[in-house]
Amino acid sequence: MRNTSIWPRLLGLEKTVVEDVQIEDGTLVARVRLRANARLRCSRCLRRSPRYDQGHGRRRWRHLDAGTLQVWLEANAPRVSCRDCGVNVAHVPWARAGAGHTFDFDQQVSYLATTMNKSAVSYLMRIAWRTVGAIVARYWQDVEDVFDRFENITRIGIDEISYKKGHRYLTIAVDHDTGRLLWAAPGRDIETLAEFFRLLGPERCAAITLVSSDAASWIKAAVGQHCPNAVLCADPFHVVAWATDALDEQRRTAWNNAAGRNRFRLSAPESSRSQGHAKSLKATRYALWKNPDNLTDHQRHQIEWIAKTDPRLYRAYLLKEALRYVFAVKGEQGREALEAWIAWAQRCRLPAFTLLAKKIKKNREAIDATLHHGLSNALIESTNTKIRVITRTAFGFADPEALIALAMLSLGGYKPTLPGRADA
Repeated sequence: MRNTSIWPRLLGLEKTVVEDVQIEDGTLVARVRLRANARLRCSRCLRRSPRYDQGHGRRRWRHLDAGTLQVWLEANAPRVSCRDCGVNVAHVPWARAGAGHTFDFDQQVSYLATTMNKSAVSYLMRIAWRTVGAIVARYWQDVEDVFDRFENITRIGIDEISYKKGHRYLTIAVDHDTGRLLWAAPGRDIETLAEFFRLLGPERCAAITLVSSDAASWIKAAVGQHCPNAVLCADPFHVVAWATDALDEQRRTAWNNAAGRNRFRLSAPESSRSQGHAKSLKATRYALWKNPDNLTDHQRHQIEWIAKTDPRLYRAYLLKEALRYVFAVKGEQGREALEAWIAWAQRCRLPAFTLLAKKIKKNREAIDATLHHGLSNALIESTNTKIRVITRTAFGFADPEALIALAMLSLGGYKPTLPGRADA
């Protein structure tokens, strides 16, 4: 079975001599060695280094399957004495330092992990799912060492996403110009986001001009501290959601009043039986939430009924729609509409919207920037949806780092290809 010219081609090995190939217990074992003219190098820094000793003898690396057979590469693993790294195992061209799998095996597993579900990857490659997570994290580290993912970024979006029960969050950043996921890390606070800006460095932080977010105070504080030239833009969806929450609070107040509930029982559940006017109000929740263009005929009749029977609730509905109109027109017209909206909300005699007017005035600068630049978190919300799908795929990963690596490979613009294939 020995053939020194065919086997290296079949196995995809470079700078390597295949000495022998044997089938042992249903697996194919290829005994290999470096070429005679190959210099020993440190596996950590790749510096040429003198031999230290024979190490722990021969070792094996899992390689891509050949048909139905698992393939293992077997070779000597001498140690070298590096003047910078100390005593380390010598570098081999088919695998990274400390790994039990070859480069090609890691690349194929990483590709499959970004395109298939976990059960299929584990079954096809005959490895545990946690091993897939370790391989994906290792492969992403190699990609990160080669590519500069933070090059030429000027407009970014920042948000958080829950990835696990127990209030476990990831903070993520995306590039508005390329649509790529730039960075993700466990946590949801100013310290977590500060780590992202420390990775960027002062020069690149100064180059950032626009940042979109949901107007969270910790994002605002971190951006103000690290990005002196950045303008913060409040996401229109979240601002309108504030108005929707205020509208729902007014609806609940109207329902409690109609049901005859006093101020000591406002927390009673809405699942209690309602009658008459209260029952009709209870059924209007979705009609009040939806945009007018999306209302069904029945929901449109419900809004008309509210306008006739409950002026305060209808006023709250009009305030919500007026705020949505602010972001629909944008620009100078939007700023003028927002000024008029704040004046209306302050005198509307609806406590929820009076508080909302104060909140909007507090975030007025970020909202005005959104109206001027037209920036929103739509891209990052789309990225969040894709990460949720990846989170379900990565359920078996032991730590968030493997999930982050899988998300970065899938959404960061560096999706792996199959070994030996041209880039797509």
